[in-house]
Amino acid sequence: MRHRPLAAFAALLGAFGLALQLWFSVRLSLDRGDTAWQGVWVYLGYFTILTNGLVAGVLTAASFDTRSALPRFLQRPGVQTAAAMSIVIVSAVYNLMLRQLWNPSGWMLVADMIVHDIMPPLYLLYWWLAVPKGSLRWSQVIAWQSYPAGYFAYVLLRGAVNGWYPYPFLDVKSLGYLQVLIDAVAVLVAFVVVALLLVALGRWQARRRSDAVVEAA
Repeated sequence: MRHRPLAAFAALLGAFGLALQLWFSVRLSLDRGDTAWQGVWVYLGYFTILTNGLVAGVLTAASFDTRSALPRFLQRPGVQTAAAMSIVIVSAVYNLMLRQLWNPSGWMLVADMIVHDIMPPLYLLYWWLAVPKGSLRWSQVIAWQSYPAGYFAYVLLRGAVNGWYPYPFLDVKSLGYLQVLIDAVAVLVAFVVVALLLVALGRWQARRRSDAVVEAA
């Protein structure tokens, strides 16, 4: 696979960004007098972290020639495109709604930039160059929404347990369940729009490559 070096580089960078984020989450937890495990618990509450982990997993699977079940699953075009959809939303929501809420510096800024600003376009570059897209179908867009929908349920369950919500627009304590549901639906619409665009682009690219092969034959 000629794009394996790109996948390996991106996987390593993504893993480094995630490791930095985990370090800072644990350190901030300890500084507050909490335990390291509480820092890990907070860390695992963010869609950004879970999605960057998914992307790093996809890229890692693409970096090796293996027939194991999980890497083969992660290398499916549909799974790789669902990851692309999700990482695009990570960047869009952060830059449009959340960036102004804090001002990181130093290595914290580096970690923030990796997961929000560098990995999304880098993964999209990998997706465009390396992922075969001829099998993408419009119907898959609905199935892909199980990931953000599952995350929404996960956030509500976590919040019901300890009252903590990772994002202001999902904060049930401040907004109430109705407004949070409205916010979640609005974000879900964005997921669907991005997914449709990716399928359209992918199918166009596949047709273009197919036509090029026919002309060359």
